[in-house]
Amino acid sequence: MSDLLKQSIPGIIADAQRFITEPAIVERLSRDFYWYSPVLRRQLEGKHADAVIQPVNVDEVREVLRFCFAHDVPVTARGAGTGNYGQAIPLHGGIVLDLSRMDTIHEITADGVAVCGPGVRLGVLETAARTSGWELRCYPSTIAKATLGGFLGGGSGGIGSITHGGLRDFGTVRALEVVTMEAEPKVHRHEGEAVHEILHAWGTNGIITRIWLALTPAVEWSQCAVAFDGFDKAYDFSERIANDPRWTKRLVTTFEWPIPSAFYPIRNICTEAKDLAFFLIARDQLQDFEQEVRNVSATVTYSGDYAGLRTSPLLSDYTWNHTTLWAIKQDEAFTYLQCGFNPDSVREQFRLLKEKFGEEILFHMEFMKNGAGRIVPGAIPLVRFTTEERLLEMIRYCREIGVFVANPHVNNVEDGGRFREDNVQLAAKRRYDPKGLLNPGKMLSFQPAEETVR
Repeated sequence: MSDLLKQSIPGIIADAQRFITEPAIVERLSRDFYWYSPVLRRQLEGKHADAVIQPVNVDEVREVLRFCFAHDVPVTARGAGTGNYGQAIPLHGGIVLDLSRMDTIHEITADGVAVCGPGVRLGVLETAARTSGWELRCYPSTIAKATLGGFLGGGSGGIGSITHGGLRDFGTVRALEVVTMEAEPKVHRHEGEAVHEILHAWGTNGIITRIWLALTPAVEWSQCAVAFDGFDKAYDFSERIANDPRWTKRLVTTFEWPIPSAFYPIRNICTEAKDLAFFLIARDQLQDFEQEVRNVSATVTYSGDYAGLRTSPLLSDYTWNHTTLWAIKQDEAFTYLQCGFNPDSVREQFRLLKEKFGEEILFHMEFMKNGAGRIVPGAIPLVRFTTEERLLEMIRYCREIGVFVANPHVNNVEDGGRFREDNVQLAAKRRYDPKGLLNPGKMLSFQPAEETVR
């Protein structure tokens, strides 16, 4: 396959430097943050593409897919490789299609819709949007590096989800243009509910080449860190703030001690043996918020204006899955789960998990709005990994007591917990990728049509 690619691909793209075969670079661009999971680390170590192609426009994407379809070459789409589940790791070699050079912000409309290429960095888009009076509805803690296309292909929510829900909620993704993997690749536009055919499908059923993303009016924010004597108090306060509509907020995160002990750059605001909560609150509400903290005998350990992504310290750098990253830096035995607790029985679920697993699980809570408009306690708890069997036991028990788990230790769309029950993602793959050449092996329920199998 390598010889075929070397002979053919340079004639398909305009700049030969965007066809990469140097082994060290190919290996680097074939990886993401799969090593958050000790299970995926074992399964995926050593997997890589044969070459990397960096298209700059939709015509080049179509030409590459036309060639790959004709020669049965697998194609794995890549943004910035900030995902944690091995989405961007090719299981069967072939091409990594690095879309990071398709990074144009084509327009920010007067009614707050960003029209972008898939390679636009979310931090760049946030900055550009704020200069126009808008901001992102939600974004991951990897905002500085993550691309918009990668976020849509493999992400779900983040900072801002407390108010605006996740990517699938409230029409945040207005439309997508997607290129198909066929003998003659086509460009299809998905609008409204049809975007759910493509969202969070890991690039298995089409290559996203243009995005219409709804923004929200920009707010002047302040950051606040609050220390508590006990996780129960920290959680109670966070839950109350999260659910109280009078507070304008972008982030409510709660950490059980000793999680904050891993936040080395900001240890000065992490009081020893104190449970901690981080908030992004509207700047004009900060004084009232600090009074609320004093009313519950908690301590503000830091507060200050949020001045964009260059703010120091930037508290969001320690939330969502960055929390896991800091913990792994402290102790490689840590890994994580992705959970959704029941807001009506969350305290009982906490109790049961602590009774059974003790310090093997440490609570890290992220409040978010679900599609029905209710604030729910999401979680990315830390887990002290011992064996895969023990990890599976923990997942089974969570589900037994009503805690939803999207398993981050599997390398397929279905078992990861975001596959749609109506099978629209699978149906789209059957239409748009009949041979199963797009990120093969990542959608287990797909079988190639017999007439396309050679």
